[in-house]
Amino acid sequence: MIVYFIIGCEIAFWVFVVAGLSVRYLLGMKRTGIALLMATPIVDVLLLIATVMDLQRGATASLVHGIAAIYIGASIAYGHQMIAWADRYFLYWFKGGENPRSRKVYGSEHASLERVGWSRHLLAWCIGCLFLLTMIWWIGDAERTAAFSNLIRIWGIVLGIDFIISFSYTIWPRKMPVKRMK
Repeated sequence: MIVYFIIGCEIAFWVFVVAGLSVRYLLGMKRTGIALLMATPIVDVLLLIATVMDLQRGATASLVHGIAAIYIGASIAYGHQMIAWADRYFLYWFKGGENPRSRKVYGSEHASLERVGWSRHLLAWCIGCLFLLTMIWWIGDAERTAAFSNLIRIWGIVLGIDFIISFSYTIWPRKMPVKRMK
């Protein structure tokens, strides 16, 4: 059941984003559009409540419950950035704005963006792990929450790999492609 709720929350997030941008740009109702965009965190709160209620009823913590914590952490850390990304594409597709793909970055600017991206990943990890550790403490049964402990370790490894990749661009910057002459 919780799996479907997580999927529904992801869908609801994007429905609020598309609705907010549509109302804002296509209908010219800026305040209503902003209100719809600001409603996206409500989805996170509903997901958190559903997860806690499922565990409260005695469910053994599973990877699915852990994904809810990851989703909340990522939504908080990346939510504004995802909405800004959608905003740029919406402006391009419907209002003739600048093509978001036309501006590629290289060198130190790209390295800086990669480090910022890793910092967002670290923030998502901290928030998600805070929820996971809180649920481990709240349930108080190591057997029922083993999936959460494993998830924290696996996500920590992924975060470490992301660190290596993201910071490697500081040492070996992305180079601008060489244009070949015909």
